[in-house]
Amino acid sequence: MSDEPLSPDGPDEFPTKEELPDEPVTVDDIDPFTVDDGDFDDIDDFAAAEWKKDTTADERIRMVINRTTTPKSAGDVADTALVSETKARTTLNKLAEEGTVRSHQTDSGKLYERDPEWHLLKQVKQLAGSETLVDQIQRVKRELAGYKAKYDANDPEELLVSDTELDRNELDDISHWRTAERELSHLRAAYHLKEAIEHAYTVTESRDKRSGDQTTPPDRNHPSLQ
Repeated sequence: MSDEPLSPDGPDEFPTKEELPDEPVTVDDIDPFTVDDGDFDDIDDFAAAEWKKDTTADERIRMVINRTTTPKSAGDVADTALVSETKARTTLNKLAEEGTVRSHQTDSGKLYERDPEWHLLKQVKQLAGSETLVDQIQRVKRELAGYKAKYDANDPEELLVSDTELDRNELDDISHWRTAERELSHLRAAYHLKEAIEHAYTVTESRDKRSGDQTTPPDRNHPSLQ
């Protein structure tokens, strides 16, 4: 046996001979699911049961509303989240009180949607923690420069209102162009947020050193945007 050290990616401990199975383990012996798939004839029913087994009702409601881009009733959310309508309404009202969900009273009842400002802040906060933030900014700027050079226009709206007849590929480019502009604005906001956090921490650290106090790193998880 080689005296070379084990790879850091390998396990720290190995089973003993007594712990090993008598027969070799095959792929058929490994079941990644917590629900018996033999109880379901439909793959959608099986997936739903697996999701319900691995998550709580509140988690599923949060997941559904966070992915919803148009207002939904508590009943619609309940159907997707596999919970009762009463449970969905109770949780959605709680999320509305927290400020992560917006509610709208209509003639047909109350509708719910994720709060767009909260969702945007969550995205910006996540981007601010990326180690490749500057690289992402440069990538999108190159993409935008490519569209401007290709169409000799400063923005997609300028191209849309021009007298040029646009084909399907050009309209797709305009859609991607708009998406890239939105992405760049989010990335820039994240960069400014990152700078502001670092500046605030530096100022606090400097002041505490002068006063002899111990600096406590800022709590980056507050307010919670998870």
